[in-house]
Order: sequence, then C-alpha cells, then structure tokens
Amino acid sequence: MSMSGNGAKALGRLRRTAAAAVLTSGLLVAGALFATSASAHVKVSGTDAVQGGSGVITFRVPSESATAATTGLLITFPAPTPFTSVDVQPKAGWQATVTKKPLPHPQKNDDGDLITEYVAQVDFKADSEAGGIPPGEFDMFNLSVGPFPDAPSMSFAALQTYSDGTTVNWDEQSANGAEPEHPAPALQLTAAATAGSGTSAQPAVSVTTQPQAAGGASGDGSSWTGITGLIAGLLALVISLAVLAANRARGKAAPSA
Repeated sequence: MSMSGNGAKALGRLRRTAAAAVLTSGLLVAGALFATSASAHVKVSGTDAVQGGSGVITFRVPSESATAATTGLLITFPAPTPFTSVDVQPKAGWQATVTKKPLPHPQKNDDGDLITEYVAQVDFKADSEAGGIPPGEFDMFNLSVGPFPDAPSMSFAALQTYSDGTTVNWDEQSANGAEPEHPAPALQLTAAATAGSGTSAQPAVSVTTQPQAAGGASGDGSSWTGITGLIAGLLALVISLAVLAANRARGKAAPSA
C-alpha cells in the first residue's frame, strides 16, 4: 500500500503540530521552573511600613536546600537608619536573641526619653526538637519595628543557616537593574503624607499577640497552587490543539492502495 500526496502532506502537518506541542510544553515547564527559582529568596514585607512611623514587618524564609532544613536566620538592620525599637513576635519552635549597639548620636523619643542604643541584629535559632524549616517549605518571622526612615525603601542583610552547616548570606544589592544571586531583602516604604487619611501623623502599631505555630505560615501556598494549576491548564490546551489538528489532518488524508 502507498500513501497519496495529500496523505503525506497531512502526515507532515501532523508531525509538525506534535513537535510544536512538545516544544511549547517544554517552554512552559522551563518558564515555571525559572519563576520558582527566581522567587525562592528571603524577602521582607510590611503592610504598615510608613516613613517616620512604626509597624510590623515580615521576613519570608524558604528552605531551598533539597536535603537540609533551615535552622537559623540572622537579621542585620541598617546602621545608617537605626531602629531604636524592635519587638519580636513569639514563635513556637524558635528562640530569638536581640543585639543592641550604642547610637553614635543619642536621640529623644516622643515621650522625651533619651535613647542611647539601637537594635543591630535579631538572631532566630530553631529548637533542636522542632527541627527548623524542612526542605521545600517556608516560614514567616514577624517583628514590630520603628521608626522607619524618611526614604522610599530600605534593605536588610539576612544570614540563613542550614542543618548541614551551610549558610547563605542574602546581602547583595542589584547593579544595573539586574538581580544578584543573593539579593538583600528590600522593604518599600510609604510616604507619611499619602498614608492612611493623608496626614503625616504616625500610624498605630498593629501587632499580632498570638504566637505563630511552627511551619504555620500558608500565605504563599495558595499562590504556588495557582501557578501549578495554570501550567496544567496551558499544557491541556496545547495537547487539545494538537489532537484537533491531527483529527483534521486525518480527515483530509486520502490513502489509496
């Protein structure tokens, strides 16, 4: 038996469509893996971070190691814009140590008291029984800090320690718009004049008083689930288009003996 010219052309179109589907699927998976890798950094955020005010900031810490758990997080605050007040939210399975240093220029707070020290570091260490943050998971660390500097943003240094003794220092600044391999956590600050009701008054501090459960953070879990669902949907669409094209090709093919 032989295939007619139309049948051969249809088969060629079918092969090209299948190849395009495989290529598209590969690009989608590669893009998803790149997005996951790029976002798996120690990051900081704050919903009430207003210039000149006080508020709660949250450090999100993922365990990027495939075999070791995160057992330590050392946060260093910028000395040029010192925090004179830092309160640690209790966290089950972790112990926090606050280190203070003398202020080069003592200052008075709103009550007129003289402040001679600033908070230089907060060191979180996991209890041996708790085991830290397992591979492939993340957790959150909350701090109530102030005052924020009169600047559009501020950055921190974060030293992440793993159970196998390896460390990752998140302290690199971006250059020429390119993200470094280990970027320092950066916090965007809102101008006091545009925060809240539009006045420059300092906002009230909002602090959660309930201790966090170990590994209890789930804020980013839904986003990873959404990304996975999107990839699956796109792959299904590509496969459906390939099948449709194949069916059309078969309909147009006219094999002959």
